Amino acid sequence: MSKCVGGGGTMKRFWSMIRSTRIILSESLRRSSICFRIQDVVIRMVHDLQSADLLYKHSTESDRDIKASAVTRSQENIIVFLETDVKKSCRIIFFDCYSRADPRLVMDLIVSLSQTLKSCYPLVGKPMDTVRHKLMLLRNLIRFVTMRGVECVQLTDLFSQVAAVAARLFSVCQFDRHYILVVKQMRSEISQLILKKINLLDPQVRETCIHVLTASKKQSRSSRALALEENGCPVVVQFVESLHHYLMDLPGYHASFRVPVKDHILKLHQGIRYLSTLIKQEEKLDNEIKDLLGLAVCDAGILIFSLSVNEIQEGLPRETYLRLFHLHKVLKYMMAELAHNYPVISPYSSFNYCRSNELGYMDFFLEDLQELARFDKADESNVFLLDRIQMVHKGLVVLRSVLENIKEQRFQNEKLQAFWSYVMEVAYKAELLINSTLVGDECEDSLGAITRDINLLKIEALEIHNGQTQRVNRTFIHIPSQLTAAIHNEDLVGLDDVVETIIDRLTRGLKHLDVVSIVGMPGLGKTTLANKVYTASSVRSHFHVRGWCCVSQTYSKYSLFAQLLCSIHSESSDKYLKMDENDLVEKLRQVLLRTRYLLVLDDLWDVGAWNLLENSLPNDVNGSRILFTSRSRDLSLQFKPGSKPYHLRQFTDEESWALLQKKLFDKEGCPPELTGVGYQIAKICRGLPLTVVLVAGILATIAQDSWEEFAKSLSSIVLQDEYCMKTLELSYSHLPDYLKPCLLYLAAFQEDQVINVRRLLWLWISEGFVQQIEGESLEEAAYNYLMGLINRSLVMVTQKGAMNGAKTCRLHDLVHEFCVKKAEEESFLHIIHSWKDPFGLTGQSNPHRVCVHNTGELKVWESILIFPNLRCLLLFGNDYFEPQEEDWGILLPKLLRVLDLGGLIIGKSFPMEVVLLVHLRYLVLSGIRSIPSAIDNLSRLKTLIVQKPHSHVELPNTIWNMKTLRYLRTTDGIRGFIFLDGNLEVFPDLDHLDTLSLVIDPSPQCLQKMLKKLPSIRRLKCWRSCDSQAATRNCDKILVFDCLNHLQSLRLTYFCGYGFKFPLNLKKLTLSDNFQPWSEISTIGKLPHLEVLKLLGRSFVGEEWVMKEGEFPNLRVLLLSLLDIRSWIASSGNFSRLEKLVVYWCGGLEEVPSCLGECPTLEMVDVVGCSESVENSVKQIRQEQLDMGNGVLKLGINGCFD
Repeated sequence: MSKCVGGGGTMKRFWSMIRSTRIILSESLRRSSICFRIQDVVIRMVHDLQSADLLYKHSTESDRDIKASAVTRSQENIIVFLETDVKKSCRIIFFDCYSRADPRLVMDLIVSLSQTLKSCYPLVGKPMDTVRHKLMLLRNLIRFVTMRGVECVQLTDLFSQVAAVAARLFSVCQFDRHYILVVKQMRSEISQLILKKINLLDPQVRETCIHVLTASKKQSRSSRALALEENGCPVVVQFVESLHHYLMDLPGYHASFRVPVKDHILKLHQGIRYLSTLIKQEEKLDNEIKDLLGLAVCDAGILIFSLSVNEIQEGLPRETYLRLFHLHKVLKYMMAELAHNYPVISPYSSFNYCRSNELGYMDFFLEDLQELARFDKADESNVFLLDRIQMVHKGLVVLRSVLENIKEQRFQNEKLQAFWSYVMEVAYKAELLINSTLVGDECEDSLGAITRDINLLKIEALEIHNGQTQRVNRTFIHIPSQLTAAIHNEDLVGLDDVVETIIDRLTRGLKHLDVVSIVGMPGLGKTTLANKVYTASSVRSHFHVRGWCCVSQTYSKYSLFAQLLCSIHSESSDKYLKMDENDLVEKLRQVLLRTRYLLVLDDLWDVGAWNLLENSLPNDVNGSRILFTSRSRDLSLQFKPGSKPYHLRQFTDEESWALLQKKLFDKEGCPPELTGVGYQIAKICRGLPLTVVLVAGILATIAQDSWEEFAKSLSSIVLQDEYCMKTLELSYSHLPDYLKPCLLYLAAFQEDQVINVRRLLWLWISEGFVQQIEGESLEEAAYNYLMGLINRSLVMVTQKGAMNGAKTCRLHDLVHEFCVKKAEEESFLHIIHSWKDPFGLTGQSNPHRVCVHNTGELKVWESILIFPNLRCLLLFGNDYFEPQEEDWGILLPKLLRVLDLGGLIIGKSFPMEVVLLVHLRYLVLSGIRSIPSAIDNLSRLKTLIVQKPHSHVELPNTIWNMKTLRYLRTTDGIRGFIFLDGNLEVFPDLDHLDTLSLVIDPSPQCLQKMLKKLPSIRRLKCWRSCDSQAATRNCDKILVFDCLNHLQSLRLTYFCGYGFKFPLNLKKLTLSDNFQPWSEISTIGKLPHLEVLKLLGRSFVGEEWVMKEGEFPNLRVLLLSLLDIRSWIASSGNFSRLEKLVVYWCGGLEEVPSCLGECPTLEMVDVVGCSESVENSVKQIRQEQLDMGNGVLKLGINGCFD
C-alpha cells in the first residue's frame, strides 16, 4: 500500500514536470531531434502511468497489490528516464541553445524553475528560498531593462549557466528514492550554486548588472522608457521589490557593518520605500516625474549592485555616498511634487498615527518637550534647535486647549473632525521630526514647515473659538463608577445542576481513561464552568493529580506539557520552564503514572493538541479523565467515536437578569424603578453570559437615568454572528479615553496568556499612557487604570497577590480578538505572527508598535529596515530564541521608547547598539552578565529588566547618573545587580528608584552607604554577595534597613549569621536561607504594619516556634515553606486579622495551632506535603470555622502523608 501512495506522489510531481516542460520548450527547440525524442518518451510514459492509475482506482482489495506493482514499475521507468535521457538532454539544450535565446524565453524559464523550486522548500528549506529570490531578481532585472529597450546578452549568458544547475536540482528533488542522500546532495549543490553562480556580491556578476542598468539610463525618452508596466504586468514594481529583498539580505550576511554604513543602508532602504510609494501612484504622475522615476529605479539598482563586501564592512566610498545623497534628493523632490499636486492621495496625507486616546498622546508629547528643554538648557550647541522646539511646544499647547473644547462636538461636525485630524497629524509629525533630529538625522529645516502649519491651524482655531461651528450635546454622560468592588470571581447563575452533571461524569463510570467535553458558542462560559468543576472539593478529593492547560489556536508541544506540569506542581514551575521538550514529556508521564488524574484542555480548536499529548498519558484503568472545552461540536468525536459532549446552553432571560443584578448590585438588590429597563437589557443580551458581564460593566459607568437610552442603542445590534463583537465595540466606546490604549495594549500578549500585572503597569507608564495625579505615584495611578478595566469586566484577574491586589491577569479570548482587530484598525499595534511574511513594501507604513510572537524565525536586523520609525518593539515568543552571531549586530530603530527582547537570548554580552537609543524608557534583555558604562546615554530610561541572567549582573558607576531610573530588577530568584566598588559619596543619589534587585556585601558600613543612595526605594530584594565573608552569629552583625522610610516590600536571601533591623512601615517581608534561630522572629512580630510574611527554606532553623502575645497585629498572609519546624505554638491574639495561611513541605510539623479556629477573618488554608496530623488539625480548624458561621473558608490539602 505504501508503494501505491508513493506512486500517487510520483504522478503529482510528474505532472508538475510536464507543465514546466511545456513552458521551457520553445517552438524552435521543439523542432530539434532531442526534444522530439523526449516528447515521444514522455507521451508513452504518461499513457502507461494513466492506465496504471486508472486500474488502481477501480481495483478491488484482492487484486490491488498487482495493480500497485504496475504503478511502481511506471515510477521506476520515470526515474530512470529522468536520470539518463532527460538529464543529459537538458544539459545539451541549456548550454547549446539558451545562450542564444530570446530574453523572454530565459524569463519564462526562471518563472518555471522558481515555481518548481518552491515545491522543494520542505526538503531543503531556506537555501532553496535564497536561490528563488536571487533567480527572481535576475529575471526582474532582465524584464526591467528589456522594457526600457536594452539588449542584455551578458545577463542571458550568465543565467544560462544558472538555469542548467537549477534544472539539475529540479530533477533531483522530484523523486526521493534515497531521501536523506538526496537532501544532502541538494543542499550541497544549492550552496555551490549560491556561492559560484548567483553570488550577487561577486565582482563579475555585479559588473554585469551595473552595465545593463547604466545602459538603460542612456535610452532616449520614449514611451518605453516612461512605462512602469508592460502588457498589464507591473514590471517596475516587481523589480523594486526584488531589490528590496536583496537589500534585506545584506545585514543578515554582514553583521560587522560599521555604524555609518548601517545608516547609509537604512537611507537606501528608505529610498526603496519611497520608490514603491511613488510607483503605486503611477496614474497621478506626469511624464517628467515618470522619467525621473525610471532613472531613480536605475540609480537605486546601480547603488545596490555596487556595494562590495569590503565597502560594506569598512565604509562606503565617497562616490557611492554621493550617489545615495543624489538619489534621496530626487526622491524627496518627487514626493513633494506628488504631495503638492495630489494632497488627498499623497503619502504625507496618509501619515499613520494612532487614533486611540489622542489627547493623552498630546499631553505626553508636551511633557516630553518640557523635559527635553530641561535636559538640554546647558548645551549651547542646541540653542537654535531648542528655540524651534519651544515654538512648536507653545503652538501645540494652544491647539491642545482647542481640542479639549471640541472633543465631543467633532463627531457631529465634519469641519471640526477635519481640524482635529490635521492637528493630530501635525503633532505626530512634529514628534517624529524632533526625535529624529535628536538622534542625528538632519530634520531641522522641516521643523520650520511644522511651525508654519501650527500657525495656520491657530488661525483656524480662532475661527472655531469665535463660534463659527455648531456645538452638539453628548449622547451619553460618563460618570465615575459607583461599583468599587475589588477583584471578583466569575459567577455562574442557574448552572449548579450543570456543574453536578459534569462532576458526575468525571467521577463515575468507566475505569478506563475517558474524555468529557464541554462545547458551545463563544461567550457562554465554558471556561468558567470547567474551572468551577476543576476546583470543586469533590473533584479535588477524588483525583490524586489535577492539571490545567490553555490550548487556544496557537500552541506547541513544549507549551502544552510545561503548562500541565506547572499547574500540577506550581511551586516547581521555574524548574519545568528550564527543561527541554523531551524531558517535559517524560516528566509528565512519571507524574501521572499509577495516579488517578484529571487534565483540563481549555479552548481546544482541533485534535492536534490531543495528538501531541495522547501517547504520554498512562491508562492505569483507575478512572482518570480528560476534560476539554471547545467551540467545535464535532471535536469530541475525533477524541472518542460515539462520545456525547455536554452542550452548554444559553441563559434564559431570567438567568441573564439574575447575573446582571448580581454584577451590578450584588446582595443589595435592584431598585424598583430600574427593574423594567434592567430586565429588558438582560433580555437583549440573548443568553450570552459574557455579553451580560460586559453590559454590566457599561451600566456601572453611566447614570441610571440613561439606562433607557442605552437599551435602545443595545437593541440595534441584531447580527447574531457579530453580536459579541458589537457589544464589545459598545463597551469600548464607553471607556474613558485614557483607558482605551491601556486595553488595546493587551492585544500584544498572546491569546490566553497570563500577564504579569506589575510588568504591564511599567509598560503603560513607559508608553506615556498614565497621567501623574497629585498624591499618587505613577504605579498607583496605573493600577487604578487596570482596576477600571477589571471593574468593567474587560480584564480578568487570574491570580491575586499576597496584598490582595491583582498579581496576574488575562483577557477573555473574545475580548482579545476584539483588541487585536481594534489595535490594527486604529494603527495602534501591529502583530507579527510569522517573520516569513513581514510588512515588506506593501504593508502599513511606519507603525508605532510592533509585537513579534514567533521569535523562532526572527530576523532582528529587519526591524530597522521595515519599521525605521518604530517606537515600541516587543518580542513575546513562547520559546526563547538564540540567534547566530551574524544575526545580531545591526542597528535597532533609533526612535524606540520601549524595547522588550525577553524572547531573544542575545548571549552574555550587552548589545552595544542599544545604548544609541536615546529615547528608550523601557528595556528588557535576557542572559547578559554586565551593563556597559555607556548605559547613561539612555538618559530617559525608567525600567531595566534582565531576564534569566547567567550570573549576577554588574552595573557600572555611570548608573548613578541615570536620574529617571525607577525599576531595576532581575526575574531570577537567586541573581541580582552588583554595583561596582567605589567611593559612593561622590555619586548622586538615585532619587526616583522604586524597585531594585540588589547583590551586596553585607558589612554594615557598605550596606549603609548603599541604602542612603536609595531614598525612594519601595521594593527591595537583597542577596549576599558571594565574595563577602559569612558572619558568625553575634550581636554586632546587624543589618539596618530602617533608614528606608518608603520601603514597603523586602526580600533577604543568604544572610546567614546576621540580624536585621527593619523599617516600621514595612508591609511585606520574605526571608530565605538566612538560618536564623526562632528567637529572632520577635523582631519581625513587632512590626506594626506588616501584612505579609513569607518564611522560605532555611530562613529560620530549629524545631519550635513560640509566638508571643501581641505579635503580628496586622498580619493577613503567612506562608511557611521547607522549614524543619516541629512544634508551632500560638494564641488567638497572634491571628486577629489573618486571612490566608499556606504551609508547603514542612514534613516535620505536627499540627497547625488550633487557635486558628477562632480567627474571625480566615478565608483560606492551603497545605501541601505535610503530615497527616497537620491535615487533621486543619480539618478541625475548618469545622470550628463552620460552627462559627464562616462558610467562605477555602481549604486545600494535597500530598499529605502518614
